[in-house]
Amino acid sequence: MPGHFEPLPGGGAAVALDDVEISIIRSLAVQLLELIGPGPGADAPDDPLAELFAEGPSEPPADPVLRRLFPDAYSDPERSPGSPAEAEQQRAHSAEFRRYTENDLRAGKRENALGVIRSLDALAPVDEGGAVLKLSPEESRQWLGALNDLRLAIGARLEITDEDDTDLLYRLPEEDPRKPMVLAYLWLGGLQETLVTTLMP
Repeated sequence: MPGHFEPLPGGGAAVALDDVEISIIRSLAVQLLELIGPGPGADAPDDPLAELFAEGPSEPPADPVLRRLFPDAYSDPERSPGSPAEAEQQRAHSAEFRRYTENDLRAGKRENALGVIRSLDALAPVDEGGAVLKLSPEESRQWLGALNDLRLAIGARLEITDEDDTDLLYRLPEEDPRKPMVLAYLWLGGLQETLVTTLMP
């Protein structure tokens, strides 16, 4: 089980993590929470209706990581709009979609990251250091969402846009300051891939 998730009998997944790995994942999840920010009802937690009917932003985030996490719904980076009118229509549709969905998307990503932090904080250490993380099927889905978001965030910081960029990362020299982030990106990808396999029927 070291380094990758394995399925548990009856559903769920398990992985052995050492203390450094636990610390890295937890730190990244906390950073992701800080980036996503508090929910719309954070200032008025006693008013659930205000949060339910709160409208989200209509403009894409300025931060490139948040733009990767919350992309425009009606834009296709592979295809440029045919006319200024079409481009304006795409912007209008994207703004409307974002206004009514981004708060829920943020809440889901926030809950996934919190689920990762809670499960790591609940770990009982073993004698040799580290611990075995055991996830229920629902926790596995939360972890899968959070791992995906963490990789998207790191990928945006590394300016990864396609598979060719990933290939270049393997060839970075050891002294490159991006190397630790690259290693985290690749490691999280391995965790994500093995977790996916545990969820398959």
